[in-house]
This record gives sequence, C-alpha cells and structure tokens, in this order.
Amino acid sequence: MLQEAPFTLRQRVAGYVALTKPRIIELLLITTVPTQIVAARGMPGFWLMFNTVLGGTLAAGGANAMNMYVDRDIDKVMKRTQGRPLVTGVMSPRAALTFAVVIEILAFVWLWYWVNLLSAVLAVAACLFYVFIYTLWLKRTSTHNIVIGGAAGAAPVLIGWSSVTNELSWAPVVLFALMFYWTPPHFWALAIKYKDDYASVDVPMLPSVASLKTTAQRILVYTVILWGLSLVFSPVAEMGAIYLASAVVLGGVFTAMTVKLWLEPSPKLAMRVFTFSITYVTLLFGAMAVDQLVANAR
Repeated sequence: MLQEAPFTLRQRVAGYVALTKPRIIELLLITTVPTQIVAARGMPGFWLMFNTVLGGTLAAGGANAMNMYVDRDIDKVMKRTQGRPLVTGVMSPRAALTFAVVIEILAFVWLWYWVNLLSAVLAVAACLFYVFIYTLWLKRTSTHNIVIGGAAGAAPVLIGWSSVTNELSWAPVVLFALMFYWTPPHFWALAIKYKDDYASVDVPMLPSVASLKTTAQRILVYTVILWGLSLVFSPVAEMGAIYLASAVVLGGVFTAMTVKLWLEPSPKLAMRVFTFSITYVTLLFGAMAVDQLVANAR
C-alpha cells in the first residue's frame, strides 16, 4: 500500500539513500580495495583508497538510482520491490533522475580530479552499460540479461587497478572475468526465490523461464569457470601461497555446493548458494589483500 505524503525529512533522506541500493554498493566495493592492494603490491596511500572508494560509491549509486527510475513500473508489481522509494512516493521520478545524474557527474569529476581520468571513464562507462545495455535493453528481453549485464558489476576491479597504476593489464582483465562469471551464479541463486515475481512482470530472468534443474545446471557451469579463473589469476598476477590456497579451497566449496544444488535442486539450497556466494567473494578478495600485505612485509 502506498504511504501518503507528506514524508518527514528523515524519510526523504532515507529514500534517497535507498535509491542508491547501498547493500549492492557495499558488495562491489569489497572488491575495490583488495584490488588496489594487489596492484600496489602493498598498501596504497590512504587518500587514494578513500577517493577511489568514494568516487566508486557515487558512480554505483548513480547507476542504481537510474535503474530504479527506469524500473519503477515493474517495481510497483513485484512484491520484493514494493517498498522502494519511487513506489512509496518518497520522491518524484524527476527528482530521482536528477539525483542520479548529479551524483554520477560528481563521481566522474571526483575520480578525474582526485584519482585519474582512466578510473573516471571506467566508472561512468560501467554506469552507462548498466543503464542502457542491462536495464533498458537486456533485462526485459533476454535470458542472458544478468550474464551480459554482470559486466557493469565487474567494473570496480578495473577501477581499483587503474586507480593505482593508471593503466590496465592482464591481471585486472582476469579479475574482471572472475567477477563477470561470479555474477550469474550469485544472482540466479537469489532469483530462484523470486521467480514468480519476475514472471509476473514478464522479465525473462532465467529461473522464471527455465526449470529449477536447468538453472542449477547453469549455476554449476558458471561456478566451475569462476573457480578456474580464480586459479588462473594466481600466476598472472604473481600471487603467493595464501591466495592460491584460498582460491583452491573456496572454489572447491562453492563448486561442491552448486553440484549439490544441481543434484537436489530446491529453493532452500539455492539460497544457501546465494549466501555463500557473498562469503566467497569477500574471503577470496580478502585473501588477495592478505597475500600481498604479508609478502610486502617480508
């Protein structure tokens, strides 16, 4: 049910914060700082990390806000999104779009001034890809929506690397591929729970148009590729034993869970896979950072 205006200042501020999808941003930024540490072969300067994280937060927030602006019609129908600010009326669509554009411009200027132009361009390019390729095109037309759209969510590793080196190389490209292949298993596992929601608005998210068994099979395939990429990253980036051991163990656990989901497909097991996917990426990137910090301390 729609909440009636007027809203308090606190509610409006909370609405604008919710517009940026802070939980998603938190997950994306988990990958940025460890990538910076690997690129720097040790701890980068505090202000470089701060400015990169702040700029990346603004860029991701702007993209997410634009996504909510575009999806406000289906958000009214889907049960899990009916509490979003544009549905409840905390702000007008015009105000939301203005807010999104302003913080996206601010992100570009901030990263360009305090970090470098390459990082700023990568951040805005990720936003444009997310809005125009994923949200406006693929999300409502293709079962490959989250597969291709995942490129936007993989951009923070490129931004983190370029913030330190002002260039890209094979190491960040492999990291980008790693996050690209992580996204479908992560998202599809969650989407299984909400497949009826997606079906109600004709969004062809894989679990809403394919069987649970087929979805679980796809999750398994992408997880195996992800595991392989995590191992490839070790020699490409010249990582040490801490990272390699972590990649072997974490990838093995993740793959075992997706094998179980494939053999015994159920929404309950899918949610366990979703939850572990977050743990996986957090621990893997944490291991990257620890690996390099320990090596640098010797």
